[in-house]
Amino acid sequence: MNLLRRQFLHLGAGAVVLPALSRVARAQAYSARPITIVVPFAPGGLTDLMGRIVAECMRPSLGQTIIVENVGGAAGNIGTGRVARAAPDGYTLVLGIWNTHVANGATYSLQYDIVRDFEPVALLADAPMLLIASRTVPANDLSEFIAWLKASPDKASMGTVGAGSPAHLLGFLSTGTRFALVAYRGAGPVIQDIVAGQIETTFVNLASSLPHVRAGSMKAFAITAKNRSAAAPDIPSVDEVGLPGLYFSLWAGLFVPKGTPKNIISRLNAAAVTTVDDPAIRQKLLEQGFVIPPREQQTPEALGDYQKAEIEKWWPIIKAAGIKAE
Repeated sequence: MNLLRRQFLHLGAGAVVLPALSRVARAQAYSARPITIVVPFAPGGLTDLMGRIVAECMRPSLGQTIIVENVGGAAGNIGTGRVARAAPDGYTLVLGIWNTHVANGATYSLQYDIVRDFEPVALLADAPMLLIASRTVPANDLSEFIAWLKASPDKASMGTVGAGSPAHLLGFLSTGTRFALVAYRGAGPVIQDIVAGQIETTFVNLASSLPHVRAGSMKAFAITAKNRSAAAPDIPSVDEVGLPGLYFSLWAGLFVPKGTPKNIISRLNAAAVTTVDDPAIRQKLLEQGFVIPPREQQTPEALGDYQKAEIEKWWPIIKAAGIKAE
């Protein structure tokens, strides 16, 4: 009996240790197969552009193919939720942005927690937004635009990627007027419809909109930053057009499922930081209107702290504005 008891206890202890050993083995073997970065929006927007740049440039450091998978829908919640439920083994990441990892937690009833169900990896970049309008809009600056909106209540349509998205929130805060909100799966389709004159306005990042502004296929009235951007020196800041302090940056960072081993997160962080620190990549991003954070803000801990600070800042504003998912 004593022998049987000892054998049983030995087997039981081994069963407890196996999951831990399995996690260690996975971490030591990383990376042994292709990695997927989920971009939770349609192709053509800021998140997609950043995801493809990062995926291509992280590949040599990790020694693996990195696949970018666009999983749009529900303001980014479908793709983000998929990663929250993925195995915590470092092979599935999400390129999270302010929408998915700040605003959506205040505006949607989610099946996951935007903080507790993820591990931060690295803050990659952020980008101020442009208030843009279709060239069919009869206004040449912000004051004329607001006057036109007030003279045509509820006739203007604003493209958004969901309730509480930057366009929705900034449109409410900047003009004090109402819009017919048109939801899209990403910034790319929004811009297409602005250019085509199907909708009148939106807030969107420089990277996605600046080529169209330069080509004259849309108008830009202001940038949501304290100063003008070197990438777009002709576009006034919000302070200059009478919206002092309406500063907003759409940041982008990498996240993995909760429970991903720390050494895997460290490898992913090193690969991501090496990418945005490369002089050629950095110059390319700067030309597109991105802002690259300093090294001390690129750690997993710094991204986690930044996300929590953004939640503390914006959730009260979103809730006070009564913005909810419909």
